Amino acid sequence: MLNNYEQSVNTTRKNVKNAQNIAKMSWYMSHVICECVENEIFNSIWRTSMEYILADEFILFLGVAMPTVINAEEKGRPITPSDTLSSVLPPKLYDEVLPYLSGYRRAEEIRCRQGRHSYITVMGENLELSYVTDKTDMERMLSALLGGSLYAHRETLLEGFVTLEGGLRVGICGRAVLDNKRISGIYDVTSLNFRLPAAIYSASSVVEGLVRKGRGVLVYSPPGVGKTTLLRSIVKRVASGRDCMRVCVVDTRGELAMCEGALGNSDVLLGYPKGEGIEIATRCMSPQLIVCDEIGSDAEAAAIESATNCGVPILAAAHGDSIGSLLRRSGIFRLHRAAVFSYYVGLDRGREGLNFKITSAEEIGDIS
Repeated sequence: MLNNYEQSVNTTRKNVKNAQNIAKMSWYMSHVICECVENEIFNSIWRTSMEYILADEFILFLGVAMPTVINAEEKGRPITPSDTLSSVLPPKLYDEVLPYLSGYRRAEEIRCRQGRHSYITVMGENLELSYVTDKTDMERMLSALLGGSLYAHRETLLEGFVTLEGGLRVGICGRAVLDNKRISGIYDVTSLNFRLPAAIYSASSVVEGLVRKGRGVLVYSPPGVGKTTLLRSIVKRVASGRDCMRVCVVDTRGELAMCEGALGNSDVLLGYPKGEGIEIATRCMSPQLIVCDEIGSDAEAAAIESATNCGVPILAAAHGDSIGSLLRRSGIFRLHRAAVFSYYVGLDRGREGLNFKITSAEEIGDIS
């Protein structure tokens, strides 16, 4: 059977430009490997099957997926980060991080690098763990993350991440395949960074009050502090209950609507480019609030300005460690000049937890 498998792999490589052959061969290989799971040759098959992650415009996955998520919903509760991690991380590593998945000193990130010690970030501090991730660990984690379907994650993979149920986002580092100076594939994955969501109750309550008054709000912080989590929390609060608002979420990368019910009763435009999504939301959905994550480009600024001119406030997020750094970006500067945002909410994570600072547009003034 191994010889048949190797022969089929070679055939697939020769026909990588032919979508029909790839589809047929993918189906065949998945059955071959399923038959070999209990055999001693499984490990060699696994290594060969993970050789290609993305192949040009077509995607071929010939591996066996690990269980992706424990179906906690069948047990009457939502899927949590702990559920997802338990099905992805090596058991010994999961046991080591488990104490940091709840309580006051809760994990913010779990970082695995091939051939090195794993690290966990707790309240901004990077702690070395005893577990060393090897190549087999990396391959099996990647397979579990993708759930057996590379095609379903192709777009986000090329941007360097995968989103999972339970509110997790996983950053992925490896070797890029370039086509006309554009990333068309990735292989030899050597690093995975699991970013865990955290509740931000105090900040979400304050920002909710501003949003309900019809004010535009821009949340900013350096990467990994909690902007997306804060937006998700605010949307769920204002789009739920008897006094809910009509909220439309433009979720280009699938990071806000990570799991069912995460955004309350909002309308979600999933996968839409921000500019087009904002225009569609304004024209077709009659929203009282439009929400989008990580804005900044000039095209996005034009669409946001147009929506605001129609009377729809915007709740958005952007990277930046200060008001000054925000306004040095041309798109954000344009929105400030147009008075799109009434308030700017800055986040930073200190040793005592999350801090936030609210600055009104009036305090900043007109900057030429």
